Amino acid sequence: MSTKEFESLLVCAERVLARLEAILPGPASPPDWNAAHAFLWRRHHGRATLQPVAMPSVIRLRDLRNIDEQKKRIERNTQQFLAGRHANNVLLTGARGSGKSSLVKALLDEYASKGLRIIEVDRDDLADLPEIMELVAGRPERFIVFCDDLSFGEGEVAYKALKSALDGSISGLADNVLIYATSNRRHLMPEYHDDNNPVRHTDGEIHPGEAVEEKVSFSDRFGLWLSFYPFGQDEYLEIATHWLKVFGVPKERIREARQEALQWALMRGSRSGRVAWQFARDFAGHVD
Repeated sequence: MSTKEFESLLVCAERVLARLEAILPGPASPPDWNAAHAFLWRRHHGRATLQPVAMPSVIRLRDLRNIDEQKKRIERNTQQFLAGRHANNVLLTGARGSGKSSLVKALLDEYASKGLRIIEVDRDDLADLPEIMELVAGRPERFIVFCDDLSFGEGEVAYKALKSALDGSISGLADNVLIYATSNRRHLMPEYHDDNNPVRHTDGEIHPGEAVEEKVSFSDRFGLWLSFYPFGQDEYLEIATHWLKVFGVPKERIREARQEALQWALMRGSRSGRVAWQFARDFAGHVD
């Protein structure tokens, strides 16, 4: 190949690379940090963006009832984090509709003025955590990466990414980042009878298989566990009454709503905070 032919080949290669760079997704650009207190990490056609949430759902801590202990512990952890002191990643697990996600969102309403920000990340995008860390590293705000309704199947890439971010990666989380996750599963992954097959017997002791140990140890990487439980009838009615008051229902009508609230829960098959809130919205919507 002559020198002229080689130079021509280099020019063609540079043109091809330039076109590929225009097509291939590059790193996400920083958002307007002053545009919002909450952000969504989203991918579209391979390109990642951190989208400001102009109108996040407003939930107040004082409106969350019958989860006082969980509220106290997560508030204390968050306050330590905002003060620059040591704090833990948090796993909130338990009954559906009991206030897990609402509690995390209510923290933003309470502490946004003190520098708290929330970045919500879908489970399938957790592999992007290192890229998110690069965007927020060095920022003065304190960020909670929020993963809602978290669970994993076997061998998912997102599982490995989150595990590395929590404990195993040499880079780890940025100093101004914590991960708060909610799940209906305590161990975040399905557990099967076959997981116990490789049980070992050594000196009379039973040692469970590595698959079981792996699943249990994953949730152990969250320093703070908060458990949520189903509400009893009285607790459910108390929550429904609170929301009826918030929605402006007259006192005499609130007293009349008790039986309808119980029937509503019976039809839904659940006495949760979410069901109580939904009943109150319906009742307040048609009350005279």
